[in-house]
Amino acid sequence: MKTKTAESTKAIMTEIVLPNDTNTLGNLMGGRLLHLMDICSAISAHRCCNRVVVTASVNNVSFAHPIKLGDIITLESKITRTFNSSMEVFIEVFVEDHRTGEKTLSNNAYYTFVAVDQIGTPIEVPKITTETKDEEKQYEGALRRRQLSLILAGKMKPEEASELKAIFS
Repeated sequence: MKTKTAESTKAIMTEIVLPNDTNTLGNLMGGRLLHLMDICSAISAHRCCNRVVVTASVNNVSFAHPIKLGDIITLESKITRTFNSSMEVFIEVFVEDHRTGEKTLSNNAYYTFVAVDQIGTPIEVPKITTETKDEEKQYEGALRRRQLSLILAGKMKPEEASELKAIFS
């Protein structure tokens, strides 16, 4: 199976916040933002494995400040690390003020996707190689984030989380 670079999995989407996307305060609804983030992240996951991917989890979503009606948002995602059949995707959301053009980081999150075959069985995904120090840092942290998620989901015993134990030893 061919190895991919993190950069080769990058996805970028740009949207404008329309009235139908906002709440009564004129802010982008959180659910709508999560929907867009899921789509952009899924594109990165698909680019990694060229297979059908399904969302397995959404972790560490942060909402730094409201996104207003008329703002332009740009979502950027890429794979941080792959495991057997799963891929961790980091996504950032930037807001461009439609009046000034100023861009600000608004939100970020980690999504996990699983590649599946035609009947929904998980399948192996390519390994990711890093090219920058930031990519290497994300890659190294992915195993700790994965172990923490598995513990919280009851799928791993805390004593089995070697990467997490190493932090505290």
